[in-house]
Amino acid sequence: MNNKDAFSVDGQIVLVSGASRGIGRAIAAGFAQRGAQVVISGRNAETLAKTSGEISRGDRTVRTKVCDVADVAAGQALIDQVVEESGRIDTLVNCAGVNKRMRAEEYTPEVYDFITNINIRGAYFLALAAGRRMIAAGKGSIINIDSLNSHTPLERVSVYAMAKAAMRQMTKCLAIEWGPRGVRVNGIGPGLTITDLTRPLLGDEDTPVSQWRRKNTPLRRVAVPEDMVGAAIFLASDAASYITGQTLYVDGGTTSGLFWPLDG
Repeated sequence: MNNKDAFSVDGQIVLVSGASRGIGRAIAAGFAQRGAQVVISGRNAETLAKTSGEISRGDRTVRTKVCDVADVAAGQALIDQVVEESGRIDTLVNCAGVNKRMRAEEYTPEVYDFITNINIRGAYFLALAAGRRMIAAGKGSIINIDSLNSHTPLERVSVYAMAKAAMRQMTKCLAIEWGPRGVRVNGIGPGLTITDLTRPLLGDEDTPVSQWRRKNTPLRRVAVPEDMVGAAIFLASDAASYITGQTLYVDGGTTSGLFWPLDG
């Protein structure tokens, strides 16, 4: 295989959960642009249909499946449907996620369950459902969309950060168990990215949060969803065939360290 082919995902069967918007949408579009047969899932049929219409390429329609990953049975059914219709699943991108920003003492059990049931419980069991199919096939790639918060948590997102830290360990645990059976499991840890989830926090470019984020990002900008596409394509491709159990932080260098506040 030449170097060009090593990075190919052409013909792969790829499922992206939480793909109707934001990072999931961008990653799904990236796979579709590169010849993969893409299935996207989410909780809203109308939003999924709109996204499919926007990112489908030529005669390769991006298929949609309504699924709330917090419902473990629904996640299992989603994987079963993909395999029944396509014959296999090559790559799962675990991207479904939610967050509510508040002080730690303000979280209720209901909000805690809402966040963790999607961000870690749902992600885990969706990975298990896909992993069993991949183990049977002797190959496959799972990419968990982690967060900068699994490395360094931000203030007032304690439950989200805890769930993402658990996802980082989940990535390692599954990689250890499934590597001998041909299945690779990796993560992508986006830095603060402009999405519907973060826009209320970031506001416009002149808000204190946006200014602070740019100041403490070596590349001096906030990420956009498309910044995550290259990492996802790489981790799904044969170019990453000897990589598993890793979380790749796509954060503009934020995890390298903070800038001294007196430095102009």
